[in-house]
Amino acid sequence: REFPGCGNIVTFSQFLFIAVEGFIFEANFGRKSPAIPIRYYFIMVAMFFTVSVVNNYALNLNISMPLHMIFRSGSLIASMALGIIILKKRYSVSKYASIALVSLGIFTCTFMSAKQVASDSSLNEEDGLQVFLWWLLGIGALTFALLMSARMGIFQETLYKRFGKHSKEALFYNHALPLPGFLLLAPNIYHHAVLFNQSEPFQVPGIGLTLPIMWFYLFMNVITQYVCIRGVFILTTECTSLTVTLVVTLRKFVSLIFSILYFHNPFTGWHWLGTALVFLGTLMYTEVWHSLAPLLARCRRRPKEE
Repeated sequence: REFPGCGNIVTFSQFLFIAVEGFIFEANFGRKSPAIPIRYYFIMVAMFFTVSVVNNYALNLNISMPLHMIFRSGSLIASMALGIIILKKRYSVSKYASIALVSLGIFTCTFMSAKQVASDSSLNEEDGLQVFLWWLLGIGALTFALLMSARMGIFQETLYKRFGKHSKEALFYNHALPLPGFLLLAPNIYHHAVLFNQSEPFQVPGIGLTLPIMWFYLFMNVITQYVCIRGVFILTTECTSLTVTLVVTLRKFVSLIFSILYFHNPFTGWHWLGTALVFLGTLMYTEVWHSLAPLLARCRRRPKEE
């Protein structure tokens, strides 16, 4: 919020931290050979790096954080479309209906955000048009990142079928191999490091250490991102993919609500409708109702049995 263009320094810090942790505990200081040939990781990393950078720049193109979250929740659409085209998959009618709901929800939120950008009364006509065109470019960037992310998922799926699942190894190489690519973004990263140094001082509670508040925010972001990725990794090894999808979907919803309420981001009734459609469609796609039905049936039977 303070520096909307700081996505690159945030991503670089996350990648560096996870890569160092993986180098020590997964790669055993480089002594452990990867189970999946390294050339496949380079392809995966090129996609992963591109998606991360493009998503970061989208926030610099007049895209609000709530719209960013909602748009990225449409990954099911992109995955289904590319699955049909590339893997020749076919789906049930309920799956297509759920994707239609997600698409309608994203379209509603995007359309209402477009109206907000276009009707900004604080801008003259020429500036307003320029802002709107940058916003359109941001929507294009988000769409490209969504499709690239889905293609990366399909690529991962085919690799895991061929070589077995090695999620922790993939996590390490996906974060370690792109690090040289950040040299291309070094001026932007350095610029924001200077801006971070100039932010107001903040005393860390319980420690007494004083540092610029933006560095404290960055540190907390890196730690929570690491916990998030580790949590998802543990979840994928302990639970079904349905449970993982449901938890991640609910996490996005909580993030969205927090962003709206705490940061007072603009959100109309139409945005709420679009959001409801996105999450309803996502829950339909995961078929969570079928999983909950036996549980609810057991709960109804218990009082009668007692």
